[in-house]
Amino acid sequence: MSNVVVFGAGGTAGSRIVREAFDRGHRVVAAVRRPEADAPFLPPGVRVVTGDATSERSVRELAPDADVLVLAIGGGDRTLWADAARTVIKVLRGMPAAPRVIHVGGGSTLLTPAGTRLLDEPDFPDEYRDAALGQAEALDVYRSSADGVTWTYISPPPLEFHPGERTGRYRTGLDHPVTDAQGRSVLSYEDLAVVVVDEIENGRFLNTRFTAGY
Repeated sequence: MSNVVVFGAGGTAGSRIVREAFDRGHRVVAAVRRPEADAPFLPPGVRVVTGDATSERSVRELAPDADVLVLAIGGGDRTLWADAARTVIKVLRGMPAAPRVIHVGGGSTLLTPAGTRLLDEPDFPDEYRDAALGQAEALDVYRSSADGVTWTYISPPPLEFHPGERTGRYRTGLDHPVTDAQGRSVLSYEDLAVVVVDEIENGRFLNTRFTAGY
């Protein structure tokens, strides 16, 4: 059993990660910006606190008792994800026995068969570009600045990633989308939560990025 802090616990991904971890017997702290709004939608028995992954004070308060910090944050502007990555790295770097970081990132940072990022393709939708660039910057922060911190960056599929069924089945890859026989890269939010909690329990992808799909 691990002590898990989930930042962004009130969101589409974060709330499912909280439930999956809690149902599998982990001690979970759900860090949200508005506990009064989000607490009723989280499992009874989960501790709900005010928390912000971009706040050094917030991370310092929650990190010492955690084995893993999960960043499943969203909203805000393009700088949000990289700011959060820099904040947790700064706080954890000086801690003895610091928790691991699992960052739920963007699928558009995955690579095409030609080796270019999906977000750099000419037909990439403009309405998603700021978020994609923000998540790409966060990945760069981990890769270039996270000495002394154990991190994992998880990219869901770039397009077909929606709430759906929990199957408990998936396949993993590294920098290229995991595709099925029809060439589709698909995963539900429910199975993303399975992926995250499996990584909490097994630590297979330390200091790297990986992806998952059916």
